[in-house]
Amino acid sequence: MQSYDVAEQGLRGLNAALQAQSTETNQTQWQVQNPKGSHAIAVGLDAPIEVTVKGSTGYYCAGMNQQATVRVEGSVGPGVAENMMSGTVIVEGDASQYAGATGHGGLLVIKGNASSRCGISMKGIDIVVHGNIGHMSAFMAQAGTLVVCGDAGDALGDSLYEARLFVRGSVRSLGADCIEKEMRPEHLTLLADLLERAGADAKPEEFKRYGSARQLYNFDVDNAAEY
Repeated sequence: MQSYDVAEQGLRGLNAALQAQSTETNQTQWQVQNPKGSHAIAVGLDAPIEVTVKGSTGYYCAGMNQQATVRVEGSVGPGVAENMMSGTVIVEGDASQYAGATGHGGLLVIKGNASSRCGISMKGIDIVVHGNIGHMSAFMAQAGTLVVCGDAGDALGDSLYEARLFVRGSVRSLGADCIEKEMRPEHLTLLADLLERAGADAKPEEFKRYGSARQLYNFDVDNAAEY
């Protein structure tokens, strides 16, 4: 176990040490002490290592992650796991705005609540939120899966493309071109796998599925008021 104290050794040194790891490293377990809400902790990782952050972080924690597993024992600021490519990011607390934004792959788990614009422009990432999400979540979501065990705020899935949205609780309102869809057996299978991987105590049958009505793919002047 490698231990690093941000308060004593500085953030720049931490990220340099983590980014220097490769697939052949034997320093696979890292513990980050005293993060004190620092920004951009554990960003740009590209090795199969496990990083545990002992406390809350600021914005862009675990951004651009590849291969690594990052666990935050606290809450995170805006943009956690932004542009993540692969690996796993687990937040034990709450997440601020645009969690998982533009994520291309991997799994983001938020065990508390997520704020507005969760999964904005997601491009293949899987996101599981144990609690609630805020307004404009999955805005322009292109691919991937957003699972919400609680409630969703206004304008869920506004202008989305082919991302899959599953919500167990209530949805305050749906965004433009987002509609409720049939829950088929393949969706239940997908959902069961994600819930298990995320450690969520919920049953697939309790969720509703939402997706694109595919009416905004091409501009139509008769529908201008809907854009």
